[in-house]
Amino acid sequence: MRRLGSWLRNAAAATICVLALLLYFSPQMRIVRSLPDALYLAPGQTRTLPLLSEHELSVRGDSVEVRASGDETLDDVGVSLDGVSQGKSDLTVSLFGVPVRRLAVNVADSRIVQPGGLSVGVTLHTKGALVVGSSSVVTPDGASVNPGREAGISPGDVILTVNGTEVKDAKDLTSLINQAKGPVTLGVKSGSSEREIDVSPQPDAKDGQLRMGLWVRDSTIGVGTMTFYDPTTSGFGALGHAITDIDTKSRLDVSSGEILRATIESVNKGQRGQPGELKGSFSQNNALGSIDANTEYGIYGKLYKPFQNELYPDGVPIALQSEVHAGPAEILSTVDGKGVQRFSCEIVRVQQQSSPSQRGMVFEINDPDLLNATGGIVQGMSGSPILQDGKLIGAVTHVFVNDPTRGYGMFIEWMLDELDREQS
Repeated sequence: MRRLGSWLRNAAAATICVLALLLYFSPQMRIVRSLPDALYLAPGQTRTLPLLSEHELSVRGDSVEVRASGDETLDDVGVSLDGVSQGKSDLTVSLFGVPVRRLAVNVADSRIVQPGGLSVGVTLHTKGALVVGSSSVVTPDGASVNPGREAGISPGDVILTVNGTEVKDAKDLTSLINQAKGPVTLGVKSGSSEREIDVSPQPDAKDGQLRMGLWVRDSTIGVGTMTFYDPTTSGFGALGHAITDIDTKSRLDVSSGEILRATIESVNKGQRGQPGELKGSFSQNNALGSIDANTEYGIYGKLYKPFQNELYPDGVPIALQSEVHAGPAEILSTVDGKGVQRFSCEIVRVQQQSSPSQRGMVFEINDPDLLNATGGIVQGMSGSPILQDGKLIGAVTHVFVNDPTRGYGMFIEWMLDELDREQS
């Protein structure tokens, strides 16, 4: 009987674990995890949450209503949040009867932001030291070894600690290795997981310094475009995609960083099969704000002082993806010494999305001045705001390699969600 009771307890625990895993990796849970801590709606606006059903959401407050959307008979389940009146409501999401997420829904006059279009320099310092390559160490006795690679460290890994001490930068890593004067335990991040790796650095025949045979990097710079500035929080969003290491293509974790006012010096025009590029210069004396996060959907932080776009001094409202449609639009960008300018384009395809993506819309440049100056979309224009019907709808993210007049845009609501998540 005792064995049976123990077996039942183990079986129950295993069942609970399996159910928890199924819940965590379910499509519904992916939708829930993608939500920020707060949603923003204007009275009369609607935001759809796909895959969720009406009975899985409960609302406390009168500013928002929940209703079913889609057609269950076609397996097209979803719910819509309707902004009813100004105010704040609390939304609870439950899956299989278990509350899994609580968030605020703020209903107010449409969120007003300052559109960007400003060319910015980006300086970013990473957490720890990013491994970008390796080379053998030749020891005093003539042996050729690579302690880091032999221990299992690969390009793209980030060395965070040495014997429990935080690594500040590449120079600090070298100092900590040599202070240890022997084998060390490294805290290493590979993708989203962290582990400890034991390494035995070896002396270099050239200078006697202990080395692991790893090339590392701790910073990067580049040029991009600021998408928007939120006057209520002093927050900004830019680029619409992550800053990655040029060699490993790994997304860089931010230790510190700034955006700086940039001057466009020259343009390499885009051609079929060969993306162009804006080449700019910038100085630390022209810092605009701090970078707090480098996400898959852009960089985010706070400006040191308010920003105002002279083309839209009163700002513009934001549009939800349900408001975006095929037709005329414009992008704001800086491609020469004239500052932020308007350029016409055409939204040719809109893809309604249930979760963030950098490719929510396809647009085509038809402005003769921009085509003459750049050939279309070029590197450095990422983050350029896209406006339609007087509202900010998204940001430029990518160019079609085989057609520089066409590019992808990301919905602005996803970028605002990222900003709100980082500032919550």
